[in-house]
Amino acid sequence: MTKWVYSFGDGAAEGRADMKNLLGGKGANLAEMASLGLPVPPGLTITTEVCTYYYDNGHSYPAELEGELDAAIAQIEASVGAKFGDASNPLLVSVRSGARVSMPGMMDTVLNLGLNDETVQGLAANSENPRFAWDSYRRFIQMYSDVVLGVDHYHFEELIDIHKEEKGVDLDTDLDADDWKELAAAFKAKTEEELGKPFPQDVKEQLWGAINAVFGSWRIERAKVYRKLNNIPEEWGTAVNVQAMVFGNMGETSATGVAFTRDPSDGTNEYYGEYLINAQGEDVVAGIRTPQNLTKKARVDAGNDKPSMEESMPEVYGQLADVFEKLEKHYRDMQDIEFTVQRGKLWMLQTRSGKRTAKAALKIAVEMVEEGLIDEKTAVMRVEPASLDQLLHPTLDPDAPRDIYTRGLPASPGAASGKVVFDSDEAEAMAKNGEDVILCRVETSPEDIHGMHAARGILTARGGMTSHAAVVARGMGRACVSGAGQLRIDGKAGVMTCMGREIKAGDIITIDGGSGEVMVGEVKTLQPELSGDFAKLMTWADAHRTLKVRTNADTPNDTSTAREFGAEGIGLCRTEHMFFEGERIVAVRQMILAEDLRGRKEALAKLLPMQRGDFVEIFKIMHGLPVTIRLLDPPLHEFMPREENEFADVADAMGVDAAVLKRRASDLHEFNPMLGHRGCRLGITYPEIYEMQARAIFEAAIEVEGDTGETVVPEIMIPLVATEKELAMLRERVEAVAGEVFAEKGKSVDYLVGTMIELPRAALQAAKIASSADFFSFGTNDLTQTAIGISRDDAGRFLDEYVKKDIFAQDPFVSIDQDGVGELVKLGAERGRSTKENLKLGICGEHGGDPASVEFCHGVGLDYVSCSPFRVPIARLAAAQAALKG
Repeated sequence: MTKWVYSFGDGAAEGRADMKNLLGGKGANLAEMASLGLPVPPGLTITTEVCTYYYDNGHSYPAELEGELDAAIAQIEASVGAKFGDASNPLLVSVRSGARVSMPGMMDTVLNLGLNDETVQGLAANSENPRFAWDSYRRFIQMYSDVVLGVDHYHFEELIDIHKEEKGVDLDTDLDADDWKELAAAFKAKTEEELGKPFPQDVKEQLWGAINAVFGSWRIERAKVYRKLNNIPEEWGTAVNVQAMVFGNMGETSATGVAFTRDPSDGTNEYYGEYLINAQGEDVVAGIRTPQNLTKKARVDAGNDKPSMEESMPEVYGQLADVFEKLEKHYRDMQDIEFTVQRGKLWMLQTRSGKRTAKAALKIAVEMVEEGLIDEKTAVMRVEPASLDQLLHPTLDPDAPRDIYTRGLPASPGAASGKVVFDSDEAEAMAKNGEDVILCRVETSPEDIHGMHAARGILTARGGMTSHAAVVARGMGRACVSGAGQLRIDGKAGVMTCMGREIKAGDIITIDGGSGEVMVGEVKTLQPELSGDFAKLMTWADAHRTLKVRTNADTPNDTSTAREFGAEGIGLCRTEHMFFEGERIVAVRQMILAEDLRGRKEALAKLLPMQRGDFVEIFKIMHGLPVTIRLLDPPLHEFMPREENEFADVADAMGVDAAVLKRRASDLHEFNPMLGHRGCRLGITYPEIYEMQARAIFEAAIEVEGDTGETVVPEIMIPLVATEKELAMLRERVEAVAGEVFAEKGKSVDYLVGTMIELPRAALQAAKIASSADFFSFGTNDLTQTAIGISRDDAGRFLDEYVKKDIFAQDPFVSIDQDGVGELVKLGAERGRSTKENLKLGICGEHGGDPASVEFCHGVGLDYVSCSPFRVPIARLAAAQAALKG
């Protein structure tokens, strides 16, 4: 029979750390901590298989679940010496979610469950602390009403604010037992008013309501968005953890906190965390109160005057430090820990591998190798390739003038400038229109996930460095400043103020997530240098990967940048991008608008030295590494004059009337130019264009070999081939030009001629096409367009909806559609190599910088991927991980 519930506590557990798929990350780690003998409140885990059953069977449960749950609750009762629902000695529990991987704040939690009008009296008597009991009861009513019953939490916050104003106090901690008793009654009345029925008093009904809510939250919108952003499959489901409550709100000897065994922002090997005295965990995580530092050093560095936990609770802090060391050595990774202190006793509520910035991930991985905790292969696998993008974010120029507006906590590093936005929906809309925005909130909630993802940076008035905003921003690589306590944000009015200075929605600010500074206006930034830990990890990665990584580069500047990032060649040099500057565009237009061969050749003669000069620079920068040069690809309409002055410039250069040129431009009009007269079709009809480009390439290669003594082997790519005959005809032209140039110069160079496979027919006919090719480069951008029949330029109107509805798992222009486009790549590779066993294969679409696509290319057996310069490090690490996965 299937087991649906697993118990843990009292130094033993039915589960283990390697059962995350079944117990979720939280449940597996609670079981492991219990088995290690750490102080873990006893509890139970309802497995992820119940979540699957719940959704597959109309939100119902297995018949055996209720009996297994009752038996496990009885074990908790026996362990703590209290009974669930007992009026004189009540057991209270927490009900939390727990997916396989951490999804901070995305799903629902209920604390203090088991309280009602009777059990609150028992809790008050047993604890000898009526204030604590009534505070816990009002918390439970508020949380349960919000999470389970659907009564918005702001109703309750308003009641608290009104009560504090009437009493003349500022803080929740200033309210006594009678205040909370009065508010608990008001909360119940508000819930009944909103729902038309009283707040549930039956504790078993409360428990099943909370379990339903947690399973139900697996498919709420914010959780769906988070899963999409982090590629977490929906079918994984979540577990539910029910655990005996321990209380951090029982007075001055009680506390709650969140801590990391190392700094998750920069990886420094120092404890990093925050705590609150006389509070519950949600107060820290939700950012309702700004917490205090865990260590004395952190307090001093931050300039805080409130005592650290190390100073206020030295004995418990010492126990916590011992737990940190034990857990990090056991899991061999930096841990994110939640804990509670109840009347001087430490309890561990959670441990998990902590989310960290890319900078921290690199430092932690490298230092753990040096400490002997992990090996180099493990270190390479520890860093998310896509997260390296964070390292490429700019930092503020230290010499740039700054108008400091306020300061907060440095929650997630990086600098970002943008327009102030107070609403997540508006942030998303503005970002889609290409605007940089900074999302400014009193505090973020999980519902803000889409706005946080769209924003360049996040600023909050409340919350610490372990608040929702900080944790999510670090995971996304967004700059974040949290807990800017002097800031007053009025989102409805569209304004925020600090020390009398007002900033309105749409004004530009800059935030520095490394220092916590917030500045008025845009501040100059500097690009980062990738060395130290980054260079060391990349060296380890390069030692394990078999897939080469090239770059897409069209200019000497792009080429130099790519080499700095470790590119091993150029996989795509788009020659048309060299045509758009100054006098070049006039010559190109002259060539296009010429009415005969003689006119075209005159224009091409002007372009030849320009192209040759570009290739000379690129070949020199690449120092003998392979350079794949794509001959002219786009439709001619892209170069056509549009304005009167542009026609006049070309007319002057050609010595003809502008009206003649306009008629010629009209003759060249195409209804669907992307499927029209472009690519190799230009080379077939106007061979002189490709002949000029081939000459420029060969002359440049000979010149560079003569100047540097380095071997230059250009790879000439013929685009948009659909038939073997097209490639054979154009290869013959290229070879003829090579012969002419070699005869003229008295020197020769080796070279390759190949094609870009970007049409389904080309993939299907790859065996024939390979007979005329030295290499294939899969142009997955156009192959995606032609295979799926979607225009990349127009798909933005509907593609998001397709992804939301799981028609496509991801945007196929971001990550290869492996079931469709991927099958064409596989087929083209297999058929091509069936003709030429050693045919060189690569891809040169932007998919070359997507980690999932890189892993796919490794599996297909390609020789290289090519991507934009700034994505080269991502591709290098992804290729290494693909090789290590086997």
